[in-house]
Parts: sequence; structure tokens; C-alpha cells
Amino acid sequence: MQFKHPELLYALFLLLIPIIVHLFQLRKFEKVNFTNVAFLKEAKLQARKSSQIKKWLILFTRLLLLACIVLAFAQPFTTKTNAFKSKKETVIYLDNSFSMQAKGSQGQLLKRAVQDIIEHVPEDENITFLTNNSVFKNTTIKTIKNELLQLDYAATPLTTQAAFLKSNTFFSKEKSSLKNLIYISDFQESNNRFSIEKDSLKTNYFVQLKPVNTENVAIDSAFISEKTASEIQLTVLLKNNGKLIENLPVSLFNNDTLIAKTSVSIEKAANTTFTLPTNKIVNGKITIDDASLQFDNSLFFNINNTSKVNVLTINEADDNFLKRIYTADEFNYTASELKQLNYNILEAQNLIVLNEINTIPSALITALKQFASQGGALVIIPSNSITITSYNDLLQNFQSTFKDFNKTEKRITTINYAHPLFNNGVFEKKVSNFQYPKVNGLYNINAANSSSILKYEDNSPFLFQNKNTFVFTSALNSDNSNFKNSPLIVPTLYNIGKFSFKIPELYYTIGKNNSFEVNTQLQQDAVLTLSNTTVNMIPEQQLFNNKVLIKTSETPNTASIYQVKNKTEIIKNVSYNYDRTESNLLYTNLSNTENINLNNSVAQVFDTIKSDAKINALWKWFIIFALAFLLTEMCILKYFK
Repeated sequence: MQFKHPELLYALFLLLIPIIVHLFQLRKFEKVNFTNVAFLKEAKLQARKSSQIKKWLILFTRLLLLACIVLAFAQPFTTKTNAFKSKKETVIYLDNSFSMQAKGSQGQLLKRAVQDIIEHVPEDENITFLTNNSVFKNTTIKTIKNELLQLDYAATPLTTQAAFLKSNTFFSKEKSSLKNLIYISDFQESNNRFSIEKDSLKTNYFVQLKPVNTENVAIDSAFISEKTASEIQLTVLLKNNGKLIENLPVSLFNNDTLIAKTSVSIEKAANTTFTLPTNKIVNGKITIDDASLQFDNSLFFNINNTSKVNVLTINEADDNFLKRIYTADEFNYTASELKQLNYNILEAQNLIVLNEINTIPSALITALKQFASQGGALVIIPSNSITITSYNDLLQNFQSTFKDFNKTEKRITTINYAHPLFNNGVFEKKVSNFQYPKVNGLYNINAANSSSILKYEDNSPFLFQNKNTFVFTSALNSDNSNFKNSPLIVPTLYNIGKFSFKIPELYYTIGKNNSFEVNTQLQQDAVLTLSNTTVNMIPEQQLFNNKVLIKTSETPNTASIYQVKNKTEIIKNVSYNYDRTESNLLYTNLSNTENINLNNSVAQVFDTIKSDAKINALWKWFIIFALAFLLTEMCILKYFK
């Protein structure tokens, strides 16, 4: 039992007053002379015994009467929580990720949860409501009812731990308030483990919504598996989280025109291939027909006109090996002798290769520094007899310097597989024992804040990178090295060429850090935009002399094909798709999770909160008891003889 006004209980000390009155009465007995003394003694004894019993009964009834009155004014009550605390705080997190598209017994999990919240949360109760992509702080259901009814799915869901921590930030630090966190989700299984710490000031109500059907078919990914002069082979991967499907139709659209259709048999995974013409722009969409989750039933992609990478080599040595790598189908290759170099073409390049130049002229050093500052990539291959000061004048801009020439044979034994040049499927597995290329002489270098790509056996760098500059520490001519004959040379230099200009990929995934470059020149204060039929946005972008670097992460947030525009001019198209991690309908078992109250429905958790907060007032009973004791006292005074 608790009291709304416990300070009034001090009034119970007033019970001392009737005790004092009854124990210390000041009235004296009057003596009366009477002839029959024996009779008087018997009568006097009987009168005193009756009087004492009556006094004690009156004392007890008055004590109980006063006690009941005091307790009634203190307003006693019973409840499962301290409901008379000065403040109540309720935070409701509703998971609106795509897995909540799954259907429960009463429709889609998200839509049913919204209806239950509207029905069971008091309209005027102050709450904070949040989802994966929106927050309504210190509001009421009545205020945000329309927003709840129009709540859409979020393309970038939060992990369970992240959502729990975010929800807790909306509670105050007051220790006198009642805090309830209501976490509503399907708790899809993931590799992100979470734990809930015990908090005596807060109650965590977890509501796990479960679908009636966990079967789902998804378009997992698509990629170009083969490319010839006339055809492109587009391979589509599909995944099935359910029973075997004998005949699943797969359709391919270019814009809104159906250009191909096939069917596959799928148990766990399957793939199918479409053939497209090489020199045709395709704004593609692949679709399947599946009644479960809808977001993964389509996948957008783009095949644009091939943007070739501009490569310039400045030679004082043979460049035939570079010509064989930078072929005309993907690169615009230009070769120039140092003496015949046209400086006006430098800023139009994406990659410049210094091929064993002995001395770098000052004018070229200045031009290359400007080129690198504008996002251009630079490859430096020294000769065996360089002018070290001229090289260091260029390299000091990249916190690197050449030292002396070391005429020692060394083998190239270490590959940095984690480097971006090699982590995109160049190697199927790590090779620890291969035919090591070697050099007969090399330059000792000082390369602070640089990333080694290839190393010698003594762990010193053969090729390192600083920003967008790649530096070899040895000449590559046949007299000094057999690296030209090594299988490493093609993926290394080819990927450097691709690195110098990030051509838009087949498609991008919403929520990830994406970047691509567009070959265009903008006027001052001009910007590129991303737009489709309903959205027009300005993405983060960086302007260089001959290109624009575009970066996106959480936006755009709708899967679609978007146009990259310079005002009204369409430069190219790019596609964005939803992440497929939500397609797998497997769920976490929360039964053993500590420090939570687990519920199966939204209605159940709100009924529990109402039950815990229900107040059973007892003051009326104490008023009744007081009246009863008053009546008892009156009966004693009137009828007790």
C-alpha cells in the first residue's frame, strides 16, 4: 500500500490525546456514608469493573476512528508501479524496415502495428515516437495520426542495438519520472548482437511481430558476366527463402518496354542470363512476381555509352607494354616524348604516366602538381639514372622523397590484397608462393603516410600510393626488372587506369557510400542534379577541371533510375536499388533476452502498461471504517450498562 500524501501520517501522533484523556482523568470520587457497609462494597466493586471495560472499549474505538480519518486524508492506494510520480515518459520505436512488409494474421506487420498504436495509446498522452528515418518528439497520437497512417518503409534500417540506444536518448535524466520504452519490430536475424543493460528507472517493453508466412523470393543482384564487340551477357542472381518454385517468370524492361522474358526453377538460389547489344543505352529494370515482400521484386540498372579513360604517357623509354594494357575499347591512350609534349592537353587527361624520365622539367612539375590537385591520377616510373632533386621537387607534394640508388637484386614477394586495386575480385585467393618478379636495382625512399601496394622481400615498397599518385621505386625496363613479364603488371596498371576515373557502375545500393565521376565541364556556380519523375535533388559533388565527382549515401532514398543533369541537359543515367539484407525472413529468438518484457502484440503491451499503472484508491474504505467506529462508539455510550 502506498500513500499520495504520506506526510499526513504524522497526524497519527494525535492518537496520544485520547490515551492521555482516558488514563489521567481528573474527576474525584465523592464519598457517601451508608448504613449497610457490606452491600456498598459489593455494589462499588461491580460498578468500577463495568466502568473500566466501557472506558477501554471507548478508547479503542476512538483510536481506530482517528486513525481511519488520518489514513483517509493521506489517500492510500495500491498499484504495481509508483503511479503518482510527477512525470511519465513514454518512447515508442516502430521498426519500418522493408521486412515489416511481411503479412501477419491481420495484414502487413507495419500497417497493423500503426493501427494498434492509434487504438491503444491515449490520444492526449505525451509521447516521443520514432522510426528508422523520422522522429516526433514530445507529441501526442492525436497530433501525428495522419503521419502515422501515411508512414512508409525506410530504405536504411537501424540495427537493434542502434535503435535501442537512439530511443534511450529521448528520456530525461530525472529519477523521479516513470520511463517506458516500447520497442516494436520483427527483430530480423542479423550478425549484429545486442544486449540490454539493467535499468531500475526504466521498463523495456519489446513487441516481436511475427508473419504467418516466411517464404520470399528476391532478385539478389545482377552483373555483366561477358562482353564482346556486339553483345553483353547480363547475369541475374535470385534467392529463395521457401519451397521449391518450378516456374518463376523473370522479365527485363528497357524503360517501360518489355524486351525479354524467361522463367527459372529455384530452390535456394538460381541465375538466368539476358543478352543485350553492346552499343545501346539501356535503362533497365528486372522484375519477378512474388506475393511476399515487394521491395525486392525489382532491380534497376543502367548501361550507358562507354566513357573511356584518358591516359597520357610521357616517355623516355619503350611504352609498348602500356599500349597493350590501355587498349582502345576502354581507354583513350596518348603517347608523347618529353621533348614534344603539348602542355595544353594535360588537363584533359584522367591519368598521366611518367615513363622513365631522367629529369622532370620545372614547367612539367608545376603542371603535374596542378593536375593532381584537380583529381588527376599520376603514375611515376623512374629510370635508373634520374635527377633525384627534380623527382623530389614533385614528390614532396605527396610527402615522399627518393634517396640514393641501391644496385641490389630484390624479389617482389608481397601483395597487399586489401588495397582497392586488388580487393575487387582480381585474385580468387591469396597466393603465398608464386614466381616472384625481381629487380636488379631500386631507389631507397622515404614515404610517410603512404600505402604500400607491392613490396620486396625485406618489406620495403616496390609500388606505393599517396592520395592519387602511384610511385614505383624501380625502373621497369627489361634490363632492370622482369616485372613486365609478370602476371601482376596487367591488373596493377589496368586498375590504376580504372581508378583514375570512376565510371558509374551498373547500379548502386541505397544507404552505402557511393561515388562516381562524370566527364563534363561546368560553368562557375553551376551544379549537377539527380532527378527522376518525382524527385529532383542536388547531391554532394566536387568540381575539377574536366570532371565532376558525385557522392551519395542515404539519398536518394527511393529505388529508381535517376538522370544526371546539367540544367536541362541529361549527361547520363544512374540506378539505385534497395539493400537486399531485409529479404531473408529469419528472426531472432528473444525469449532468453534479459531485462526486457517480451510481448507478442502491440495491444498486449499497452494493456500491460495500463494494468501496471491502474490505481486502486482505498481512502473511501477508511472513511467507511471511521463512520463504523463512530457508530460503534455511540452504541457503547448508549447501550453499554
